[in-house]
Amino acid sequence: MSPFPAAAPPLSAPIANSVPAANIVDPRPPSGARADILAIGQYQVWPPVVLAPMAGITNASFRRLCREFGAGLYVCEMITTRALLAGNPKTMDMIRFDPQESPRSLQLYGVDPAVVGQAVRMVVEQDLADHIDLNFGCPVPKVTRKGGGSALPYKRRLFQSIVTAAVTAASEANVPVTVKMRIGIDPDHVTYPDAGRIAEDCGVAAVALHGRTAIQHYSGSADWSAIARLKEIVTSIPVLGNGDIFAASDALAMMAGTGCDGVVVGRGCQGRPWLFAELAAAFEGRPAPAPPNLAPVAGTLRRHAELLCEEMGYDRGIRDLRKHMAWYLKGFAVGPDVRRDLGMVSSLDELDRLLGRLDLDQAFPAAAQGPRGRQGAPQRRVQLPHGWLDDPDADAVPEGAELDDGGG
Repeated sequence: MSPFPAAAPPLSAPIANSVPAANIVDPRPPSGARADILAIGQYQVWPPVVLAPMAGITNASFRRLCREFGAGLYVCEMITTRALLAGNPKTMDMIRFDPQESPRSLQLYGVDPAVVGQAVRMVVEQDLADHIDLNFGCPVPKVTRKGGGSALPYKRRLFQSIVTAAVTAASEANVPVTVKMRIGIDPDHVTYPDAGRIAEDCGVAAVALHGRTAIQHYSGSADWSAIARLKEIVTSIPVLGNGDIFAASDALAMMAGTGCDGVVVGRGCQGRPWLFAELAAAFEGRPAPAPPNLAPVAGTLRRHAELLCEEMGYDRGIRDLRKHMAWYLKGFAVGPDVRRDLGMVSSLDELDRLLGRLDLDQAFPAAAQGPRGRQGAPQRRVQLPHGWLDDPDADAVPEGAELDDGGG
């Protein structure tokens, strides 16, 4: 039995959930709420806060933590359409949902309209998910060099064909499809205005915009003015804003400044799933919960470990936890030896012993606020298929474009 609490009072929050509209007795936000309820197709999402899909992060365990702290919608790690159709064991293993997840949200990556359409049809026929998000925002070279992710919306007709194929296949079971994208490839190749119009015309349920270009990767600051511009362009479906939400005040500022209908949170919640409790309180007009001291942080970390072990098995779950250590302990006085040992922890008992060596009365440090997760420098150039920028209306699928491996 762990000596640390599973959830301490400073972190507690009403469990938020997304459920089909027909099952909601009163779909209105609480009195005094700072936003409207978010509709993703037939699903009513409150608060209007989405956990972004993050490779290696947003497995079922982390999504459960974020849901319990207040996330309104929580998206699975990115799944590649080619690997899905091939029944890749790793890919199929990633499609796991907690029984309480509703809707079950799955992000798909693909470059070939035929493959994407077949993959969505498979999701529908096998009842693998209730909501599909299409990835047109990934900036990593292994994706963009094949014409995928944030490179793809530059090819307007190919983008339209992919979105149309997905929406058509998903409509057979009334599964809403959403699109996540970036501003463009670089400042000279801005794609979001056309992509937003096309996606809306194709019948998607919502569009989300990360306020960076692919060349920025995660460096610099997100340009929220692009989100405001997209909101002016796309008028019949919700527009979600993404980028640089590290506190509840950031989310409120983004919505007030852009008029967007909801926010997408990624790096800001790494090692800090209770950020969703702060966001839920802010949107519901409640006082913000007190920042946690190290004791409840350790308790959340310990529960995260238990969930991972339950989901993945003991050894794999503990190994997966290691990547989260630095995020959970950011800014706290831990000591180099304990910090190193926590980064190599191999059992729950060892985790308990190491956490027991910490000063659990430490207040939440100022150094733990603000940006976290990967940032780095902008890319020197975005890697693209040969001749990719020659004709934005060319709709040929690049040779070898589809990724065969699951995840992103």
